Amino acid sequence: MPNRLETRREQAPAAVVERLVSLACLAPSVHNTQPWLWRYDAGVLELHADLGRRLPAEDPRGRNMVISCGAALHHLQFAARALGWETAVERLPDPADQALLARVTVSRTARFGVARGDIDLLRTRCTDRRRFTAWPVPTDRLDDLCRRAELWGARSEAVTSDAARFRLELLANRAISFLEVEGRRLLEQDRWIDREGPDGIPLELLPDDPDPLHARSRFRPGVLEDTRLVIHSGERVIALGGEHDDVAGWLSTGEAMSDLWLEATREGMSVVPMSQPMEVESTRHEIATTVLTGGFEPHLLLRVGWQAIGRRDLPRTPRRPLRDVLQR
Repeated sequence: MPNRLETRREQAPAAVVERLVSLACLAPSVHNTQPWLWRYDAGVLELHADLGRRLPAEDPRGRNMVISCGAALHHLQFAARALGWETAVERLPDPADQALLARVTVSRTARFGVARGDIDLLRTRCTDRRRFTAWPVPTDRLDDLCRRAELWGARSEAVTSDAARFRLELLANRAISFLEVEGRRLLEQDRWIDREGPDGIPLELLPDDPDPLHARSRFRPGVLEDTRLVIHSGERVIALGGEHDDVAGWLSTGEAMSDLWLEATREGMSVVPMSQPMEVESTRHEIATTVLTGGFEPHLLLRVGWQAIGRRDLPRTPRRPLRDVLQR
C-alpha cells in the first residue's frame, strides 16, 4: 500500500523550466559557441550536444563541446537549487544516441526560499582574460577548489611547485606554437571572434596588446584595455580530468569546472580555461606524465588568480535566445 503520509511531489511548471534553461545557458563554453540544445517533454528535460556547433578543426573529438555542455548541466542544477527545486539527473542515458548527454527531472516536495545571491553569482561569473595580479592564490584555497571538483566525479590537481609550473609553461607554449601554424584552426578561431549575433567572443573581451612575458593566448588582439606594465602574474593552474579520456569523463569535467568556477567567483577569484595544450595529444600526454602526479587523463587546464582591484566590469558575452536552445 502507498504511504498515506508520503509528500506529493510537485513537477516544475513550464515557466520554471524556461527560467532554469536561461540560467543554465549562462555557462561558459569554448569560443562562446554555446553548443547545447534542451528538449522538454512530459516533465523531463533533455540536454543534447548541438553537433552543428562543434569546432571540427580545434575539437575534432568533441571534448571541449561536451565539457561546455557539462558546465551548462551543472549551471542548471545550481540554478534549480537556488530557486528551491530538486533535480534528478541521468547522465548518458542512451548509448545509441551520443548527442544525448543527460535527462533531468525537476521537481520538489516542499517550497523553499530563493537564494538570490546564487542567482546573482550565475549572472556575475565571466571569463576575464586580463592579466592577474602578482598575489598568488593560497595553496589551501586551490586545494578546496580541487575538492569541490572531485565531488562531481572528476579528478583534479593544482600545479603549485616551481618545477611543475615551469614545465607546464614550456609545454603550453610549445602546443600553442604548434597550433599557430595550422591554417584551418586559425580560420575557425577568427569565425568566432567579433561575430554578428548572439554567440562568439566580442573584441571588447580580448586584451588589446598581448604581453610576450605573459601566458600566450590563442586569440588575436582585441580592444580590451589591460594595464599590463604594472601588473605581474600570480596565476596558478588547476588540471581537471578523469580516469578515461571519454564522453562520460568530459561531462563530469564540465560539471566540475562549473562548480569550481562559481565558487572561485564567490571568493573573488578569476578563472580562465586553457584548452590548447589538451588539443595536442602528445602535449596532453606529457602533461599527464611529467607535470601531474595524480595519474589521471587531463581534459582541461584552468588558470586561477586575482584580478586587480578597481578594474571596470566586463560587458556580458552574448547569449542565444531561448527559442534557439529550448525545444518543446
